[in-house]
Amino acid sequence: MATHNDRALISNNQVCHSVPLWSKSNDGIIKKHLKTCCLHKAYNAQHQHYLNFIRKRDPLSTDQHSIQNDAESSNINPSNDEQSATAKTAPTSSSAQAESGKNPTSGLSAHLPWRKRNENGSQTNASSRHRPSTQEALTSLNGQISFWRGVPFGLQHVMAMFVANLAPIFLVTGAAHLTPAQSAMIIQNGLLVAGLGTCLQLYPLWRVGSRLPMVTGISFTYVAAATAIVSKQGYGALVGAVIIGGLLELVLGLTAQFWKKYVPPIVSAIVVTSIGFSLLSTGASSFGGGAGAKDFGSWQNLTLGLISLIACLAFQLLMKGTIKQLSILFGLVVGYIVAIFFGKVDFSGFQHLQIVSVPHFMPFTPTFDAGSIISFALLYVVSSVEVLGDTAALSQVGLNRLPTDKETSGAIAGDGLISTISGLFGCLPLTSFAQNIGLVAVTKVVNRKVILSGGLILILASFVPGVAQLFNSMPQAVLGGCTIMMFGNIILSGFQMIAEAGFSQRNTTIAALSLTIGIGFTQVGGIFAHFPQLFQSIFATNCIAVSFVVAVILNATLPSEEHFLVNTHTDSEEENQ
Repeated sequence: MATHNDRALISNNQVCHSVPLWSKSNDGIIKKHLKTCCLHKAYNAQHQHYLNFIRKRDPLSTDQHSIQNDAESSNINPSNDEQSATAKTAPTSSSAQAESGKNPTSGLSAHLPWRKRNENGSQTNASSRHRPSTQEALTSLNGQISFWRGVPFGLQHVMAMFVANLAPIFLVTGAAHLTPAQSAMIIQNGLLVAGLGTCLQLYPLWRVGSRLPMVTGISFTYVAAATAIVSKQGYGALVGAVIIGGLLELVLGLTAQFWKKYVPPIVSAIVVTSIGFSLLSTGASSFGGGAGAKDFGSWQNLTLGLISLIACLAFQLLMKGTIKQLSILFGLVVGYIVAIFFGKVDFSGFQHLQIVSVPHFMPFTPTFDAGSIISFALLYVVSSVEVLGDTAALSQVGLNRLPTDKETSGAIAGDGLISTISGLFGCLPLTSFAQNIGLVAVTKVVNRKVILSGGLILILASFVPGVAQLFNSMPQAVLGGCTIMMFGNIILSGFQMIAEAGFSQRNTTIAALSLTIGIGFTQVGGIFAHFPQLFQSIFATNCIAVSFVVAVILNATLPSEEHFLVNTHTDSEEENQ
């Protein structure tokens, strides 16, 4: 039975008034459950009696964490002496902790007479002495870290995606034969929308945004189709297709839970592979000096492309750690310097250049061409599928878990909204960057505040025209030497995704037919000559769209894997007989 003092303590409800303090187990041992959310009055004699026996048991228990540990590892036996008795506390509920805003024992420990005091005589606690390290904060999604301390890590993300973000704009504006001033303006706007998209993914608006450490930039997915559109319908048709397609992706993101089950990994893998193949001709054209260049294929252009490519490879092979992510940037710098000696750099655009200028809103009047819109709508569906894979990869390598439906849906919707805004600024659609996912896999830096600093750097850079003009003055051959390796990596990424999906008979059939029809048919333009003009504008030169449609149809119509193996089983049975 409990002692008189124990009963007095049981009856007192000043310490805890939300859960029972005492319960009796079968062996007669009384276990004490102490929940200290707050203290309304000073301790009476019974309370002091309990606190004294904990102090006698372990005088070093001077902070809230050690007291809690003492209580958890002890219980009270009324038949023995109080000095050999122990107490056991039950953990407080999460709701109680949320209400108090403190640790479970913070109210009690604040009044303990033996708490240590610092030199100024003020009380100290464990929370003030135990602060998370910078490394812990960097690897935590919402870790507390100084903004300025995280800037170098955010800058690293900017450097990793800077070239890949601007290269698609450079290629498309070159195909559209825009003036250097127009190209520099669009490049400047590209920095702005990339920064805004990154901020939106980190800190969502309503259900738009993933709340994951994603970095967005101009996507290579749309380069082939955009080049075809600007060559025939003009740049205004491209802007209209980007705006309408972005709204479609926004709707796809908000309804992702209903359709994503119909897009298995093998379809996503085929899409990524076809994107890589579609960009090879673009990279080769840039390597030779750019489509339509008067000196296309000259030895100067081929030499610049080769030097840039070798510089990228050497940097990637010789460097170690995360600095390998900057191999493309290194190749551009080396190629640019060599191009200056070759006389291939035009510095006329730097004359009368403003130090600071505001990005231009609606630099081109959008026109809404049905063929262009449908072609881009299919690519937006493809991009949504890509985001599914990117979100899963980022969550796995950075957070060691799968993404939630809310995160996946928000990521797609965020890409759609920022792509529509990008169209209003005359730029191409945006998506999450695989380069930055690779950087997260190496560094494990996932802190949202750190990545936010990178997004803000991109926004600030958009107000400095010199940044855009520097990139705009770069010869196409230098860019081609660096990007052709990037395009090859996209193909290899697709192969890896196909391998991860599995080389079953069914998957092999889907991949083989989709890639063969998608890539092969678009290489022979006359094969669609008798189809309607709208159909030709969508599929005649767009291997991504053809491969995607064929893959979806095959995935929906082909029987399961067991039907592919039924003949094998039958043959084996006949042989056994």
